[in-house]
Amino acid sequence: MAVNSYEDLIVWQKAMDLTIEVYRLVKFLPREETYALSDQMRRAVVSIPSNIAKGQGRNSTKEFINFLSMARGSLTELKTQLLICQRLNYFSEAESEFALNLCIEIYKILNTFISKLRQKI
Repeated sequence: MAVNSYEDLIVWQKAMDLTIEVYRLVKFLPREETYALSDQMRRAVVSIPSNIAKGQGRNSTKEFINFLSMARGSLTELKTQLLICQRLNYFSEAESEFALNLCIEIYKILNTFISKLRQKI
């Protein structure tokens, strides 16, 4: 399948699913986290599909790899924040299971994608 747009990329589609899930989850955070953890989580999760899209729109494979690496960094940041929320009992393992599983899946896809692109340069 040819990739005509970042929207064709499975990793971008899954990152969008993760974004929706995190936005759903942060609604359950306590009010005192509105301008702290909640904002940070939303910024991190939005950064994932945004960097994938930005990288795919660049003119070089090296730049694409760089933006995929930034997406991966935001993903690990988000996963850490989800685990913090669990430890603070803001939501249970069951409530965050879907988001954490998406994090793992997206991380694996990004790693594979980056490796394959590095072989082309």
